[in-house]
Amino acid sequence: MKILVTGAAGFIGMQASQVLLARGDHVVGLDNLNDYYDVQLKHDRLARLTPHDNFRFIKLDVADQAGMEKLFAEEKFDKVIHLAAQAGVRYSLVNPHAYVESNLVGFMNILEGCRHHRVQHLVYASSSSVYGGNTRMPFSEEDSVDHPVSIYAATKKANELMAHTYSHLYGLPTTGLRFFTVYGPWGRPDMALFLFTKAILEGRPIDVFNHGKMKRDFTYVDDIVQGVIKTLDHTAEADPLYNADLPNPGTSNVPYRVFNIGNNNPVELMAFVEAIENALGKQAEKNFLPLQDGDVPATYANTDALNAWTGFVPATPVDVGVARFVEWYRAYYQV
Repeated sequence: MKILVTGAAGFIGMQASQVLLARGDHVVGLDNLNDYYDVQLKHDRLARLTPHDNFRFIKLDVADQAGMEKLFAEEKFDKVIHLAAQAGVRYSLVNPHAYVESNLVGFMNILEGCRHHRVQHLVYASSSSVYGGNTRMPFSEEDSVDHPVSIYAATKKANELMAHTYSHLYGLPTTGLRFFTVYGPWGRPDMALFLFTKAILEGRPIDVFNHGKMKRDFTYVDDIVQGVIKTLDHTAEADPLYNADLPNPGTSNVPYRVFNIGNNNPVELMAFVEAIENALGKQAEKNFLPLQDGDVPATYANTDALNAWTGFVPATPVDVGVARFVEWYRAYYQV
């Protein structure tokens, strides 16, 4: 198949592209290579893809309407994996307009391209942040997600609503994946694992929010990518059991699905820090701070629906995944 992967120079996009290429698909990778974090890291990820005969890179912003219309018209994609987005809860507090441009305008351009050029299936990145102020654990796709606590979360919830509209109006099969705290080699420098590892190696204290009383459903990138590809291969369908009198937010009477994709095993933040310390062979000096605006104390994914739909089963324990990240970090930064 010919597959568009947006955010191909990103953490998940690069590794999803590698898996698609390895199985024989043709991949067009799109990224705007913005400077939200180290651009060199993005170039180095791309360098792992560009030697492949079945990969082409196009530098383009998904918010560029004319550019996106031209791309879809010329390329005739079979399927689309849309991972490009302005990420990060905390950055959304200081630069909310970036999220509207990338996550709303950009997503509209993706939907329009898929609609007009008969794309067979759109799989897009949502986020566990849509659960916002929810406290019932584990988070289920059947739960209401109407109380976001950051503009980032609000844009991801909006993506799910926009996708449903296109599934309803135009029969476009769409599947949203609510990612839960993805980590691993080639990860984003603004994520906790990267920040903690860098600070500990440099002998600086780490900032531990909510005084360490946090839980996250840390999910290793290889498991996430396996789930993304499996989802791509299981095109969204209307739910034959859908009841409009008692609507299930995760399905519909049109070809629309939303799934949690996580490790289904929340880990205490302090246990995560301990795994990093063990992998580094070095203790962290800890700076305990209150919960930040936009953050939530805990995330925990119920992944039964995705397992039933695709056979997705996460397989990487946190200590193993953290050790693999530390090994990559030391090699990449030569420390």
